[in-house]
Amino acid sequence: MTAEPEVQPRPLDRAALEVLILPMQDPRVRPLLDELAVEYDTRYGDLFGDGAAAEELNRYPAAEFEGPSGALLIIQEHGESIAGGAFRRYDPTTAELKRIWTHSAHRRRGLARLVLAELEALAAARGYTSLYLTTGPRQPEAKYLYLRAGYQAQFDLAADPETIGALAFTKDLPAAGTGTARN
Repeated sequence: MTAEPEVQPRPLDRAALEVLILPMQDPRVRPLLDELAVEYDTRYGDLFGDGAAAEELNRYPAAEFEGPSGALLIIQEHGESIAGGAFRRYDPTTAELKRIWTHSAHRRRGLARLVLAELEALAAARGYTSLYLTTGPRQPEAKYLYLRAGYQAQFDLAADPETIGALAFTKDLPAAGTGTARN
């Protein structure tokens, strides 16, 4: 019996990508919300119970992710929504990152790092000086993404994540720069 060869992800062609700032109700956002619900239920259904994913995704009013204090962005490739994320006002100087997502068919292509960079640039352009986010204890790939991107863990990295609950991170933003996000 031979092992199936591992499928290598397609390289990221930034020229083929479009970064859009959209309202939560835009149909191009639906893939993000649908896949996040499946992801949350798959990873946390036994921990939080049925309906917890929908409750989490509806916890904050859509208006909190609109300008000027918030934003939701989607990255499209050839018209398909393949990654995205959002931020909302956490306090007067801090934006809270939420809903960071990469379509399951497009993972391991650097899209999550691109989403983070776009959100960071947009938050800085909107006057925020720091970022805050949490991720779940059953998302080790997210934890390592944030650490590699310069976020500071607000918890003991040596502790069992299941004993911590939500894993909080912070990051100071550089002075406002220019991003590539556009409507």
